[in-house]
Amino acid sequence: MRSTGRAAVAAAACAALASVAAAPAQAAPARRGTLLGARPLANAAALPSASANRFVTYVSEGVGGERVTVSGTVAVPKGTPPRGGWPVLSWAHGTTGTADACAPSADTADGPAHDYLSVTESYLDKWVANGFAVVQTDYEGLGTPGGHPYLNGVSEANAVTDIVRAARGADHRIGRDWFVAGHSQGGQAALYTAAAWQKPRDIRLRGAVSIAPGSNMSQTAQYVKARYPGAEVGLPFLFVLLNGAQAADPAFVPEDLLTGEAAAVVRAGRTNACLLQLKQLSKGLPLDKVFRPDADLTRFEAYYDSQEALGLTLGVPTLVAQGTADREVSPAATRTIVDDLCTRYGKIAYRTFEGADHRGGIGASFEAALNFAQAVRRGEAPPTTC
Repeated sequence: MRSTGRAAVAAAACAALASVAAAPAQAAPARRGTLLGARPLANAAALPSASANRFVTYVSEGVGGERVTVSGTVAVPKGTPPRGGWPVLSWAHGTTGTADACAPSADTADGPAHDYLSVTESYLDKWVANGFAVVQTDYEGLGTPGGHPYLNGVSEANAVTDIVRAARGADHRIGRDWFVAGHSQGGQAALYTAAAWQKPRDIRLRGAVSIAPGSNMSQTAQYVKARYPGAEVGLPFLFVLLNGAQAADPAFVPEDLLTGEAAAVVRAGRTNACLLQLKQLSKGLPLDKVFRPDADLTRFEAYYDSQEALGLTLGVPTLVAQGTADREVSPAATRTIVDDLCTRYGKIAYRTFEGADHRGGIGASFEAALNFAQAVRRGEAPPTTC
């Protein structure tokens, strides 16, 4: 990361979570961004405005620093690319879950995560229609061997970046200039990507768009445990967070903290339940029946505190978008992130969208995001609110 202090905090917290290294998801000896495979894509993840949609697998670097195989999708616009090739939008998706069935590349019209992915697929199709090649990583461990280290910023940034390299291997019409955009979990991933050290020799990150970036992750457990008002909104996400912490280090066992009924839900999240199903499974679970009375959340909280998008030093112009009616990521929390980032980097624009809820913020911010990217491509100075 550009912020070496931030990277040190993250590394120390991962070490505190467990004393053993994370198990590799799958060995991949080639360099990061190497394209391992590509085939035509025809399911719901295929974008209608594209001239070609592909499912790809590629090499990235996982949460433990090892080479892993990651999957994703590549959509190429119709027509003739501009000089230098199609500009790229690398999309970092929001929370779908931690089971393999939750991978965006596997989406179908009746898929377990389609309630969310149908929203993002419509959004991404607009980018393709406006002349951007769209690539979307599934992230480490979603649809590929190993667990998904949910909200691990470095792992996400690696996957988001390396799929751009892989896409260029899959289609020579794709250029080297790219933007990262993401929502919720992906909003946090976009900020980590904007702060990651880039190698401009092969691809060149030009800007970032972060929509309702995930934050206050560690507080979710305390909100549920203390039964604060509104904690039921965060309950399904708690199970995703617990599984994500275990994926970062298998020595962390979520079931050690949970009642038998809650443990069944967290196990379902590792096998076949995506966020929608976790909402359904946890709907009748009383908040005082989630954690065991002696549950110690210290290690869980230390890990997720290290993954907050605070203390980062961004390296590219960034637009942060937030809906004012968002109950899952509060505008106040996003404002805190923006204020913190502005202390180290001045090219950040913060836009709010009146009446937009958590998912509604995706579509509401599209025109602003497109205009931002197009202005950066023209060499114009983007607006800033710092």
